[in-house]
Amino acid sequence: MASPDNILLHLPENEEQQVRDLFVQLAERGFPVQNQTPHVTLTFSPEMKEHVAERAAELLPAVIPAQFRRVGTVVFGTKRKQTVAWLLETDEELEAVARELSRINPDGRGERWIPHLTVGLRLPREIVPDYIRALDELTSPHLRELTGIRAALWKPRIQELTVLAGASELS
Repeated sequence: MASPDNILLHLPENEEQQVRDLFVQLAERGFPVQNQTPHVTLTFSPEMKEHVAERAAELLPAVIPAQFRRVGTVVFGTKRKQTVAWLLETDEELEAVARELSRINPDGRGERWIPHLTVGLRLPREIVPDYIRALDELTSPHLRELTGIRAALWKPRIQELTVLAGASELS
C-alpha cells in the first residue's frame, strides 16, 4: 500500500532532531529503524481532494504555530504490526480546524481527530511493550511540549510538499 497524502504539521529543527535522536537510540537497542519525518497528521487520504487542501490553506494560518503537550503513549493497530505514538493535546482552535478538515475529507473519519506523533511505525506486536519501556527510559523529561511551525500537504506518490501555513523554511 502506498503512503497516503497527508495534511500535516512539521516541528522546528531542534524538536525534530530530539525525536530523530530517540529513533537512533532505540535502533541502537535493537528495535526497528524509524525513518519517518516526525510530524503531526491532521488528515490523510489516498489522494487528497483539492477542496480539502484549499480549506486547510484558509484555516491553518490562524492556528500556526501550534503548541502540543505530550500526555501519554498510545498503540494503534489490532493486527500483527502496530504503531506506537505519543498522545498529544492542543488548543481548541486547532482541534476545531483538524475536525473540520477530517469532516470535509471524503476519506476522513468524520469529525474525529486523535492528535499524536508516531514514534514507532509498523512494530511487531510482541515487541511493543519493550519498545514503550525503552521509549520511556530514553525520552528526556524536558521533551513535554512540541510545536507545529509549518502546515503542509505532503503527497508521497509524487514527492511533492506544498506549504499551507507557517515557515516555508524550517529552522
